[in-house]
Amino acid sequence: MIELKDFSFSYRRTNVFDGINLQFENGHIYGLLGENGVGKTTMLKAISGLLCPTAGSCTVEDFHSFDRKPEFLEKIFFLPDDLPLPDDATPERFFRDFAVFYPKHDTAMFQALAAELQIDPRRKFKEMSLGQQKKALIASALALNTDYLLLDEPTNGLDIPSKADFRRILSERKSSGQTVIISTHQVKDVENLINPIIIISDSRVLLDASVERITEKLHFKYCPEPVPGALYSEMLAGGFVNVLINNGFGDSQLNIEALFNAVLRNQDTVKKLFEQTEITNN
Repeated sequence: MIELKDFSFSYRRTNVFDGINLQFENGHIYGLLGENGVGKTTMLKAISGLLCPTAGSCTVEDFHSFDRKPEFLEKIFFLPDDLPLPDDATPERFFRDFAVFYPKHDTAMFQALAAELQIDPRRKFKEMSLGQQKKALIASALALNTDYLLLDEPTNGLDIPSKADFRRILSERKSSGQTVIISTHQVKDVENLINPIIIISDSRVLLDASVERITEKLHFKYCPEPVPGALYSEMLAGGFVNVLINNGFGDSQLNIEALFNAVLRNQDTVKKLFEQTEITNN
């Protein structure tokens, strides 16, 4: 399990997080959502041990991340959005160089994922498009078989078919027991993949809930007109999607973009709604 306890972090005078508490349970694919610049990458760097909290703690199992002990490092892999790549490197060499540090790596899986994603692992990165490079890095990250995998904006640079491949491949690994955290502001790219969902903004956590709990507390209503009093309404082809507090409306299909916008525009209302649920459950 990953735990951030009373976690704070600042860059000089810029406060990024202020005493937040989060737990990432094992075996889930988490969505860490937020607008650009709210601290998603900072949180992933802290979890992977690249940044030290200014207050509070960040632990993975029994390890304090920033201690960066070898036993910890072999359990976790962080794939940033802008990983520098040597000009002469190939995906095959990249994977081979990293694999020695990860005892559960699977070369056969890497080769299979490369073929599935239609990339040549022997081709140099500098000869690839951004999308091809990203797919090669994703294949490498998955095949390292770490217990914890942190992906920062993994769909940046991918075309629509490749995004679908990414969602499918991650979905097929849900039963592996691996804990995955996907940080993104492109929320539509990870719909039907992530559960639970965490939304952060302005140095705090606005939402931390499973899809089931979200649809228990919020109702997503599709109709020809916007609904008065809705937390959020958006025009779609053929009508509107409305996000309402679920006062007995029953089950509905989560719309992750509408959820994201509803939470950002009604931060205090949504936070109190879910906090009240926690108190009731306790």
